[in-house]
Amino acid sequence: MRVSVFGLGYVGTVSCGCFAQDGMDVVGVDQVQAKVGLINAGRSPIIEEKIEEIIRGAVSRGKLRATLNTEEAVLTTDVSVVSVGTPSSSNGSTNLAAVARVCEQIGKALAKKAERHLVIIRSTVPPGTVRTLVVPTLVAASGKRSGPDFGVCFNPEFLREGSSVQDHYNPPFTLIGQMTELDGTQAARLYAGVKAEIVHTTIEDAEMVKYVCNAFHALKVTFANEIGMLGRAMGVDSHTVMGIVCKDTKLNISPKYLKPGFAFGGSCLPKDVKALLYKARENDLDLPLLGSIMQSNRAQIDRAVSVISGLRKRKVGILGLSFKAGTDDLRESPLVAVTEALIGKGFDVRIYDRNISLARLTGTNKDYIEKEIPHISSLLTGNLADAAAHGEVLVIGYAAPEFAELASLCRKGQTIVDLAHVDGLASLEGIRYVGITW
Repeated sequence: MRVSVFGLGYVGTVSCGCFAQDGMDVVGVDQVQAKVGLINAGRSPIIEEKIEEIIRGAVSRGKLRATLNTEEAVLTTDVSVVSVGTPSSSNGSTNLAAVARVCEQIGKALAKKAERHLVIIRSTVPPGTVRTLVVPTLVAASGKRSGPDFGVCFNPEFLREGSSVQDHYNPPFTLIGQMTELDGTQAARLYAGVKAEIVHTTIEDAEMVKYVCNAFHALKVTFANEIGMLGRAMGVDSHTVMGIVCKDTKLNISPKYLKPGFAFGGSCLPKDVKALLYKARENDLDLPLLGSIMQSNRAQIDRAVSVISGLRKRKVGILGLSFKAGTDDLRESPLVAVTEALIGKGFDVRIYDRNISLARLTGTNKDYIEKEIPHISSLLTGNLADAAAHGEVLVIGYAAPEFAELASLCRKGQTIVDLAHVDGLASLEGIRYVGITW
């Protein structure tokens, strides 16, 4: 199968690499020359476990290349997969400008193509988007008919940044929203090498499932944190409590997010919760539980700032800045929010994050640092020991393997504020240990 993938962000890059690794001929498409150049050089534009070697191998075998040319990509492939960003607007609605733009480009290319083509939307979009935006845009730009001339499916991803390759090959299920059985069958061929149930459903059902899954994940993180705060106030070991709760895999579904920790962030959970709330307001619905998620998550960030400020120590070392370990993604990272609050209060801050290297960052994250948080980039250090030596207080943002070195790097009298419940830190001799919700 010949596949073009539009958007070389996290989902698009992983899709390119994995599809090519499975034997397909893949063309990655992006408007950022730096990302296209990296792919063609056999390098990854993102930091993800295993993806660099996968891309290197795929390019060397001639199974993967990248281009800026939309028309050439469509005309030389059978299927186009759209994986562009759908960020939140200021009012919580989903910004679909990139989806509309790419669909218009694909449509113009389809006008010059004789063979039937399948367009698969993989970007997260609100229910109704494919039928009311994607299909009409493709029809208008191509002058062709949906169904006889081209097909459309919605195939949401269930990838977690930091483990995307593993998740690609081991998803809970593969979900395909289809308008016709023919299109669904063709889309399923992309996952012939994936051992998971393939679920076929309607376009709208599939669009909704993606949001419901992310809203549920967001809910689980917040729920566990509130249990942690209550447990700590009552002298109860919240991790023991939630560890027992998580033994119930029949009713509690998954233990993955059900551990007290820090606030959620990233490119999916915040924007998708906002999108659901926006849709509720559009329909005059009051959803108080969902409405409380972002407020509670913000309270967790404010709590961390309050705990750190209350220690009355001016020098702070922040260990971990991205929203989770194993990724360089800074979008809506709660650790960025904590850092900015501390800087605003006059704290002397140094930051260490192994994956945040300006030399490696391209596209979204490079723009984000340069335009949104340039003052933070000057505080970054590439050396864990330097950050540990600087801080009277060390703030642990997430669990990372290199933080095991803190046992030898910390000095007596330092305070560790642990936002991630990292094993071993509470027992360090001569160190004051503070857990955020335990």
